[in-house]
Amino acid sequence: MSSRDYYEILGVNRNADAGEIKRAYRKLAMQYHPDKNPDDKSAEEKFKEIGEAYSILSDPQKRRQYDQFGHTGMGGGFGGATSGSGFDPFDIFREVFGGGFGDIFGMGGSAGRRSSHSRGNDLQIKLRLSLEEIAAGVKKKVKIRKQAVCETCHGSGSKPGSSMSTCPTCRGAGEVAYRQGLFSVSRTCPACQGMGEIIEHPCPTCRGEGRVRGEASLEVDMPAGVSSGQYLTIRAAGNAGLRGGSAGDVIVLVEEAPHRYFERHGDDILYELPLSFVQAALGDEVEVPTLKGKAKITIPPGTQNGKLLRMRGKGITHLNATSAGDQLVRINIYVPKKLGEREKQLLRELGKCDCIYPPKGEKGFFERVKEVFD
Repeated sequence: MSSRDYYEILGVNRNADAGEIKRAYRKLAMQYHPDKNPDDKSAEEKFKEIGEAYSILSDPQKRRQYDQFGHTGMGGGFGGATSGSGFDPFDIFREVFGGGFGDIFGMGGSAGRRSSHSRGNDLQIKLRLSLEEIAAGVKKKVKIRKQAVCETCHGSGSKPGSSMSTCPTCRGAGEVAYRQGLFSVSRTCPACQGMGEIIEHPCPTCRGEGRVRGEASLEVDMPAGVSSGQYLTIRAAGNAGLRGGSAGDVIVLVEEAPHRYFERHGDDILYELPLSFVQAALGDEVEVPTLKGKAKITIPPGTQNGKLLRMRGKGITHLNATSAGDQLVRINIYVPKKLGEREKQLLRELGKCDCIYPPKGEKGFFERVKEVFD
């Protein structure tokens, strides 16, 4: 995924309308198309970057998400949007210029062969994260099984020292025409699978595919504030394409592991704190766990059961921001089940004091409900 600003890539301002964006794309795509720049390796990278920018800015929903969240929102779908898997710059080019764009450069359809037919499949993995990792963001290394580029033939599919030849069936077009009644229909060439070339001497390692099964280590940089069900797209890290085709993507799906102490509510977290009647009545200072270690919280005198105390900034960091949610501490008054004679006697003495009972003028729950219906 390009780290440059998409508006800067296309050379348009942030208020540009759909027509301006399309015109800018058409101009740049024609300039940097790989078939027009066969000896310039940087042209294909620029072509991909231009296509990526157009795929986002030409879609109203993705553009709104990009304007709000930047590259983080587009790369993984965080906040509800994604730049989508299966991105292929040649598909974008074909969509904008139409199906017959192969003759634009006088290449007889060579650009058309670089289609999604040879692109590698996307892979999806699940990444289980703790609340601590989600709160701070985390980098993790994961191993994935995938189809990797064959090191023997470097992805060409041909035996080292040999070369490919033009497909005799389609004569290099990658497509063959069939007549159905009054219509002529073009289909992918069955002999070369749309590549336009055939392998006379297949690579002995990959048997002509240009890829082999293997493992790869992948570093996932997960930003803070993600949630279960959201995902991050890592471009071109998936299965290698057939015979040098572009690689697919890796979709990293977030799973949130249950926490021993905390319950998540958006970017706030909830902690249940048991207190004795004495602590609640007289007040206290107690130590509670947080996502960054232990911290102390003050219990005001007369704290009631169910009271919520707020520890600001102790929750989950907001996605694509530096501020964080809060930690809410809910008070639960603990009532002992077993008491010794000494404790019972003390409580009986305390029970003689009117101050430990609710005010007599205060109506109970059922009395208030009855008044509503009456």
